[in-house]
Amino acid sequence: MRYRTPLATLSRMRLLDRYLLRELLVPLGYCLAGFLIFYSSFDLIFSLESLQKLKLHFGDYVEYYLWTLPEMVVTVMPIGLLLAMLYALTNLARYNELTAMRAAGIALWRLMLPYMTIGLVIGFVVLAVNELWVPQSITRADEIKQRRVAPTQSRVWQGPLKFRNETENRSWDVKNFNLKTSEVIRPSITWETLDGTHHDLFAESGIFSNGVWNFFKVQQWETPPGARFATLSSNAVFEAKFLETPELIKSDIKVNSLKLDQAAKRPQLSINEIRNYERLHPRVQRDRRAMLEAQLQGRYAEPVKCLMVVLIAIPFGARSGRRNVFVGVAASIFICFGYFILQKICLGLGTADILPAALSAWLPNIVFGTVGLIMTLKVR
Repeated sequence: MRYRTPLATLSRMRLLDRYLLRELLVPLGYCLAGFLIFYSSFDLIFSLESLQKLKLHFGDYVEYYLWTLPEMVVTVMPIGLLLAMLYALTNLARYNELTAMRAAGIALWRLMLPYMTIGLVIGFVVLAVNELWVPQSITRADEIKQRRVAPTQSRVWQGPLKFRNETENRSWDVKNFNLKTSEVIRPSITWETLDGTHHDLFAESGIFSNGVWNFFKVQQWETPPGARFATLSSNAVFEAKFLETPELIKSDIKVNSLKLDQAAKRPQLSINEIRNYERLHPRVQRDRRAMLEAQLQGRYAEPVKCLMVVLIAIPFGARSGRRNVFVGVAASIFICFGYFILQKICLGLGTADILPAALSAWLPNIVFGTVGLIMTLKVR
């Protein structure tokens, strides 16, 4: 009997892993491309009338759908991964390749390890796309939709704007805020320092640069504790190292504009936006805190979604023996859609403060992960 060295066994397993990954990644590419084409086509068909009212040109349509591409990828990735998994596993089982691998002494869990790794990696990629690209792409797509019907100024200026930094007891009242240049027009800022002095700052304009706010044509009133009158000082330029950066202000605008029904449908806020808002408002009202916590936990649970898809696909695609392939595919798709429906329901319950935020985000993963594990253990 020929002895196999550990190095030879490891080399064989690496070769097998590459083969299994190739069998998955090729159909995954086709599935994603097909879903993106169908998704954008159907969206264009149903949105064409409303887009035409916005007087968009052909180039605007192309640019608009290019900017919506990151959100489309996030949406279709789990379904594309499910179908690619079913196709790859069904092909391996049909030609008895899985049977031969398992007859060689390789456990099913070891065979599925590359697929579970891919599911987890794709989950973290989806999380990164949601955090880094989706918020900016949605904003840019909305700007393109209003390009022909709204003046340029209205797309970049927000106002009048009021917000409060509860951590430092400072309130802002701004006539206009520029989302691109971070310029403020006619800001009025009030705060109180630790020694009890009350400050009121009025300026014609201001801009954030090099980590500080620069205000122009400033009048500042200071009222010491116990004083009956305030002292006035005027400055052509006044620098202030306020905590309220443009990023924090934008997060405040987005969170305050998000409606409860929108938040209940899907995670709308990134982890960074939620953290920024909580820095400004450590004492948030209960209903808004429930919405923020549900959104935050939903983001944390996002990477596990694609892993759940893999666990659901394994017991239906890896079974050996005679069976109706279409029945297995239909059943797995049905279960996968059940997972997404439960996820939406739990997110809505968490947003409405009916379920704890952590439970609303992780319950679908716990339920369907357990079901997938039990069904995989029964695979013969």
